[in-house]
Amino acid sequence: MLAGAEALVGDFFLLMLAGGALATAGFSSVTDFPVWVDAVMFGVSSAALILVVRPFLLRRFGTPPPTAMGIQALEGKHAIVLEEVGEHAGQVKLNGEVWTARPLDSSEVYPPGTTVTVMEINGATAVVWRGP
Repeated sequence: MLAGAEALVGDFFLLMLAGGALATAGFSSVTDFPVWVDAVMFGVSSAALILVVRPFLLRRFGTPPPTAMGIQALEGKHAIVLEEVGEHAGQVKLNGEVWTARPLDSSEVYPPGTTVTVMEINGATAVVWRGP
């Protein structure tokens, strides 16, 4: 039940208590100690999980992945060639805006209407590649 409730909360606290309960159940099934020893076992194992494992899980899964912002968000997007893109001139439409562009490989030329991928933004110029 604790592991199921953890799916709703997502704080890794109830999951550590579930791990303590599982460890206590395994310990209790192997030994024939009194109930108070099982309670101590539950407390120690749960505290160890909360203090050692939970911080690692929070660092690993608690922070969202960084979201690309600004010109970094444009890298990898697709654009449409408006004016022929060559080594020294060209324009593409990227996210509804017109950008000057040049090809990644300076020997390539992309005709208007070609779909290209933005490899990087260099100043105010999109470096594009037609790709496979």
